[in-house]
Amino acid sequence: MSEFTDELLADAKERMAKSVESCSHELATVRTGRASPHLLDRVVVDYYDIETPLRQLSQIAATDARLLTLTPYDKNAIKTIEKAILESDLGLTPSNDGNVIRLQIPELNEERRRDLVKVVHNVAEESRVAVRNIRRDVMHDLRELKKEGEIGEDDERRAEADLQKRTDGAIEEIEALLKAKEEEILEV
Repeated sequence: MSEFTDELLADAKERMAKSVESCSHELATVRTGRASPHLLDRVVVDYYDIETPLRQLSQIAATDARLLTLTPYDKNAIKTIEKAILESDLGLTPSNDGNVIRLQIPELNEERRRDLVKVVHNVAEESRVAVRNIRRDVMHDLRELKKEGEIGEDDERRAEADLQKRTDGAIEEIEALLKAKEEEILEV
């Protein structure tokens, strides 16, 4: 294959890997009934009129299977941190003693588990769509190169076959992540 196709395929591989990594990160933030500091990764606090990730404002620890403790670096930020957690889609209610914020992770009921499964399926679908969009863009670029005479028809076909293999591999990784997360959520 030519250097043009090699470049396109390398770019596609990198972008697909980022989509899979993003999917993995998003799935980690979905609550499963167990305390995990990653649950709070998506929480952003309005700290002195600046949108700041919660991780930058406090130390987060899972002190046991059902409890997260947050120790803010700035004690004056406790109220704004609590407000951000309440406004998030996590369904958690913070309590504080003036120094530490505690988040009790409630037991998941069957209905909530099914809702979370739907959420993780949507996250996985968005990632699959992102991977397919990358494939579509690269296929378009390959056709353009062929049309301009930069590559031959055989190179285009080989590159498309390679691209399809990479796409299938990325989608399989997303499916594996989804399956593992689904099992984790449905585990009682």
